[in-house]
Amino acid sequence: MGVTAARRAEELATMLRRRGAEVQHGPAIRILPLADDLELFEASRDLAERPADKVVVTTGIGFRGWLEAAEDWGMASELSRHLANSSLLTRGPKATGAVRAAGFSEAWCPDSESNSEILRELLEEGVRGLRIAVQLHGERMPEFTGELRRAGAEVVEVPVYRWAAPLDTAPLDGLVEAAVNRRIDALAFTSAPAATSLLDLASHTGRRAALLEALRDHVLAACVGPVCARPLRELGVSVTFPERARLGSLVRSITESLPRRGRCLRVGGQELELRGQGVLVDGELRPVSPVPMALLRKLSEQPGRVVPRQELVKALPNGGETHAVETAIGRLRAALGTRRLVQTVVKRGYRLGMDSGEMSSHSR
Repeated sequence: MGVTAARRAEELATMLRRRGAEVQHGPAIRILPLADDLELFEASRDLAERPADKVVVTTGIGFRGWLEAAEDWGMASELSRHLANSSLLTRGPKATGAVRAAGFSEAWCPDSESNSEILRELLEEGVRGLRIAVQLHGERMPEFTGELRRAGAEVVEVPVYRWAAPLDTAPLDGLVEAAVNRRIDALAFTSAPAATSLLDLASHTGRRAALLEALRDHVLAACVGPVCARPLRELGVSVTFPERARLGSLVRSITESLPRRGRCLRVGGQELELRGQGVLVDGELRPVSPVPMALLRKLSEQPGRVVPRQELVKALPNGGETHAVETAIGRLRAALGTRRLVQTVVKRGYRLGMDSGEMSSHSR
């Protein structure tokens, strides 16, 4: 599993490891300190001087961070007084909890935890002439704020955290490499900026097309919720996400979705299932290193077909010659625990050792 989270990454990784996964972490973003954010300072000062009629609170951590930053700037008392007199609309239980913990009361919270439902509620009530503060959650919300402005509201955007690319991009680059080379089965995202940042890095290194192909084909893209999923879905990537945007729900979504994607082969009377870090042979995991695994994937594309050595050379991750193929086949047989699953066809190449009645594969 690949984990892109910058915050709560270890918590997510621990949940996945408890279910038997190997986890590779590459933080896709870094969060900039709120107290250094000039735009947040200006928005906070504006609201302290001219209160909003309504305030949309989208995340609990963002709301808490906003109040803490206001405390650092010496404007917490005035801002809190105005917030207490505003109508607070919260996006979900976490945002509601943060509002209540700060001593405020929410006016309304949608059951769906959806920004679109909050927008619909505001527009149905009527917003013309109202001043509405919208707490952002990492990215701009042009559809949300644009609709409010078109309906006649004055909108104050409150950017409660900003993100930037990680200072050390090597771990994230390693995740891109692993996805492209089929060494991971899933990529987990906990924020839309993380997905955007991953795609940006892939663009800078010339691998955006290869990464998108991997996400559309063999790597499960798993997001914590629909907002997080949007950058990938807009690019035609099929994304799985739970009904409730929680880390535990995300992990359950992954563990339920991955087995349905597994490709099983009947080879020499045994059942093989190819995974990112190895092969299940009759349900037992056999770790396989990257080069032999690349050849096994090539052989499994058309089970039973003899694949010439030169074709297998082209499948080597870092290139090579015929002797590199022979060495890798030897390592593959050792990893699988038997020679008979990968057969040598003299002067022609190699094939999976399919029995006469097993010359086709099935997907589960």
